[in-house]
Amino acid sequence: MAMRKNRLLEWPLCVFVVCAFSVYPVAGQVRYSIPEEMTLGSFVGDIAKDLGLDPQRLVAGRARVFSAGDSEYVGLDREKGQLLVKERMDREQLCVEMPACSFSFDVILENPMELFRVTVEVLDINDNSPVFPKREIELEISELAVPGARFSIENAVDQDVGENALQKYMLNPTDHFNLNIQGSIDDRKHIEMVLQKPLDREKTKHHYLTLTAVDGGDPQRSGTVQIHIVVLDVNDNAPAFSQATYKAFVPENAAKGTLITTVSATDADEGSSVNIEYYFEHATKSIQELFTIDPISGEVRVVGDIDYEKNKQFQIKVKAKDHGGLTDSCSVVIDVIDINDNIPKITVMSFSSALPEDSVPGTIIAMINIQDLDSAENAEITCSIHNNLPFKMESSLSNYYNLVTESVLDREQTAEYNITITAVDGGSPPLSSKKTLSLKISDVNDHSPQFPQESYDAYVFENNVPSRSFFSVSATDADRGSNARVSYFLEDGSLNGAPLSAYLTVNSDSGVLYAVKPFDYEQIKSFKINVKAQDGGSPPLSGNVTINIFIKDENDNVPQVLYPVQTSGSLVAEMVPRSADVGYLVTKVVAVDVDSGQNAWLSYKLKKTTDRALFEIGLQNGEIRTIRQVTDKDAVKQKLTVVVEDNGQPSRSATVNVNVAVADSFPEVLSEFTDITVDREYDNNLTFYLVLALAVVSVLFIFSIIAIVTVKIYRWRQNRLFYKSAANLPVIPFYPPVYPDGTLGTLQRVYNYEVCGTTDSRMSNVKFARPYSQNTLVDVSCMGTMQRENREQEDADVDGEQNPPNNDWRLNQQGQRPGPSGTYRYSTSTQEIWTPYGKARAGPHPEGAGGVVAGTGPWPNPPTEDEQIQALMAAANEVSEATATLGHRYNAQFPMQHVPDYRQNVYIPGSTATLTANPQQMMSQPALQGPPQAMPQVDVPNAAQTPASKKKSTKKDKK
Repeated sequence: MAMRKNRLLEWPLCVFVVCAFSVYPVAGQVRYSIPEEMTLGSFVGDIAKDLGLDPQRLVAGRARVFSAGDSEYVGLDREKGQLLVKERMDREQLCVEMPACSFSFDVILENPMELFRVTVEVLDINDNSPVFPKREIELEISELAVPGARFSIENAVDQDVGENALQKYMLNPTDHFNLNIQGSIDDRKHIEMVLQKPLDREKTKHHYLTLTAVDGGDPQRSGTVQIHIVVLDVNDNAPAFSQATYKAFVPENAAKGTLITTVSATDADEGSSVNIEYYFEHATKSIQELFTIDPISGEVRVVGDIDYEKNKQFQIKVKAKDHGGLTDSCSVVIDVIDINDNIPKITVMSFSSALPEDSVPGTIIAMINIQDLDSAENAEITCSIHNNLPFKMESSLSNYYNLVTESVLDREQTAEYNITITAVDGGSPPLSSKKTLSLKISDVNDHSPQFPQESYDAYVFENNVPSRSFFSVSATDADRGSNARVSYFLEDGSLNGAPLSAYLTVNSDSGVLYAVKPFDYEQIKSFKINVKAQDGGSPPLSGNVTINIFIKDENDNVPQVLYPVQTSGSLVAEMVPRSADVGYLVTKVVAVDVDSGQNAWLSYKLKKTTDRALFEIGLQNGEIRTIRQVTDKDAVKQKLTVVVEDNGQPSRSATVNVNVAVADSFPEVLSEFTDITVDREYDNNLTFYLVLALAVVSVLFIFSIIAIVTVKIYRWRQNRLFYKSAANLPVIPFYPPVYPDGTLGTLQRVYNYEVCGTTDSRMSNVKFARPYSQNTLVDVSCMGTMQRENREQEDADVDGEQNPPNNDWRLNQQGQRPGPSGTYRYSTSTQEIWTPYGKARAGPHPEGAGGVVAGTGPWPNPPTEDEQIQALMAAANEVSEATATLGHRYNAQFPMQHVPDYRQNVYIPGSTATLTANPQQMMSQPALQGPPQAMPQVDVPNAAQTPASKKKSTKKDKK
């Protein structure tokens, strides 16, 4: 076997390329020669290179191999463009006894369709040895046979052809016989064994010879057979056939037992013809299965199924043998007559199951091969389809047909075609076959979406829920698949200055319209939108539809009363004279409702009246009229509550109060209606805001309290530290400035204040001394204060002169307490201590100081608020009087606008009262000519007070 494989590799491949035929669709032919028995996957030929094709064309055109037979020996590799062995090829099975063996197939390409014919010749290799029909041959030869007698031998069979076929025979031993071969070595009639010298039965009854058949292959193969010769007694004449060749005809599919022919042989010996025996010589297996011969009569009959398509002729060698062992042979040639017993075979070589509907006429749908194994007119094929289809059959080559389109296709009319192809042969009777192809017309986007109507009317209630659907549209597309998938879009537009998308949207898949926000009938009553339906084709097609959207009114507005006008600050009343008769028109309630339809139908009713028997109101017009005569007993003040109700479902109403005065004069009406309070109708939302404001204020108040308490605690802790350190601080005296003219400035008296404080003066006590007397000496040169005179002189100064009461310091006589009624002009050694918190309190009288402390006397400590006011006002008056005596000198150097008027506003630390100076003092005062005269006291209204001090003053007045 190894030698055999090596032998296969040594065979060269022969390739013959034939130019393209002019008949479409065969584009070219190519022929290859390969040895048989090649292994699977072996290279046959480069089809792309040999045909001049780009390898990518094979891939794009979906190239494939089509074979008319059942076996496909060669396959195609598209990627490499090569033909490869797909099945085992045995030349002896493919071609049997034919010397030249080949088979053909087609290579089909699509887009566009092309057909290439490929023929592969299978070359023989020496893979078969010569074989004899029998392993041993027995011959009976008479001893009287003369030299030169010939005896036929069954020759060997070698299925190989050419040099690999049978080449020679060798016989061994050759004492009595040798071989005589006439003609070609493969002619079976001329293989004979010739007797060289006579046989002697008495010496040798049996002779054994070996016949060897040798072929011409490399290496050579051979086959042998043993020949046994039996020497018989005398038989002078051999049988002889009447004809060397018998010819007969038999129809295919002949019944079994049918007599084909009869062979006959005669023997010159007496009685030997009766004993002649007939048999097939060198009969193959197929002949033995189809035919038989009667050994006595020589009749050849049919015993199997004869098929013209397999074997058109049979050659049978018949041998006749007599009783003496002498033989003769003849040939029987049987020709098979073809009968139309094969229907045409339809093979679809290429078929596009889906075809675009926009295909032009003449587009190839399928390539079809039709074969009929019969011959002559039985193999003539007529191919056709139904006439009512937009297709036709065109013949390109013998037995090749193309199915092409004949007219324009429309998938919307017919989406699928069942094409029945009928092939009829020319036999009698004719045979036919049918093949049905199912062709689907693929869709092309040639139809736009269509709406059932050109426009729609949609209704939606106002105050609708957002994101809720209220209408839907649907469009249909006659196309299919993605071309029929419709999407919906809202075309651009605006409504009241806003885009339409702010009001509504459309579902792109279902076409359902959704409201983005609630509609208000009072603002928008109707509008139009355009919805576009677009398919998914390429390019996409679209259709439009107009939708008229009408907003339906709901009873969402309460009636609004236009008259009478309800105000919170004023009262409107209708006057009815007491002489009014029945049906007197009092007034008319006028109301409107911004809704429409029955929601705006208003009705008027009296809900509550002071005297129900006196007035009535018109149900539709709202006119209030009297229903009886007005009498003197009727109350002047009449209050009517009118309910204005619309006709909606549910209904809404508004209430208005009508005040009616039954009187003849206006003063009478005024006296009765002074205590009328106007009802106020608050909005329900106002309560929420009030509660919210109260909560915010409460929270802020709590945080304020916490902050104040925290600050108080912080200050209290700081005060404790400052009070502990205040006792060790020195007293720093203050000296007034001395002016260049030798005076002390604008004041005639010297005011010396001693201030004691800690590092944080705000947190310490400040001590103010009352003004010193005129006897205080001032050393201008040294800017120091001389020692005061003795105490007795000071007391004399104090006791010697007393000022009259100040006109600007006026207190109610009821508010005065026992003690001095005025202030002292010269008051010494009186101290006021200011606390860190700004509150004034009386300090102790300094030891040795004369005079009376202003505002103290016999009053208890601490002084009251009135006492503090009296003391401060007295000090202010003294400053005012002092500034009035300055004259023109002060006015020239120091303008009065720089001198504050302490009498205008006086703030009392620790009190909520603020004193305002007398308006008379705002005028310019003349210079004092002499001592001030006492002015009578005049009662005037109290000084301005804050709300916090009102309660205190009221309590004091009551006391």
